[in-house]
Amino acid sequence: MDKMEIGGIMQSDGRALLKIMSVPDHASVAGTVFKAMGENGMNIELLVQSFDLDDCGNFAVVIDQKDLDQALQVLEELKPTIDAKAVSYTPDVAVITVFAPHLREKPYIHGLMFSSIASVGINCLAISTSLSSVSCVVEGQHLTTTIQALTEAFYVPGQVKERPKDY
Repeated sequence: MDKMEIGGIMQSDGRALLKIMSVPDHASVAGTVFKAMGENGMNIELLVQSFDLDDCGNFAVVIDQKDLDQALQVLEELKPTIDAKAVSYTPDVAVITVFAPHLREKPYIHGLMFSSIASVGINCLAISTSLSSVSCVVEGQHLTTTIQALTEAFYVPGQVKERPKDY
C-alpha cells in the first residue's frame, strides 16, 4: 500500500508542558490564566482544555522552556484565585504537528499518526487538533524517533520543518 501524502510535518523542541488541574468550571479561569501569562511575555504554543468526572477543568499548555520558571511562579500565585488543585510540569518536551489541507476529509490520518508513534513505544503527553493539523507533545528525548516513525507512515513531500528554539 502506498503511503498517504500529507502537507508536511513540523517539529518544535525546547518546550515545557504545564498542567493546571482540577479547576472549578468558572467562566473567568482561562482568561485569568492566559492574560497573566501574556502579560508576562509567555507565548502559548499549544493549549488543550478538558474536563474530568467532577466537571473540573484541566489545562495542558506548552510554552518555551526558557519561560518555565516564570510560568510556574505566575501559576502558583494564581492557584488560590482560580481554585486549582494542582499545577505540574514536564520540562524538555517537543511538539510534532502533521498538517494537510482538508484534514477533516481524511479521518484516518489521526489514527495512522498515533498508531505509528505508539508502534515505537512513545506516549503522547497531550494532543490537539485543528481543521488542517494534528499535534502531539512527546518527551524531548523521543523527538527523533517520533519523526522517523511519522516519515515511515506518511509520504512527506518536503523536509520536516523545525521551529527555532528561542533561547
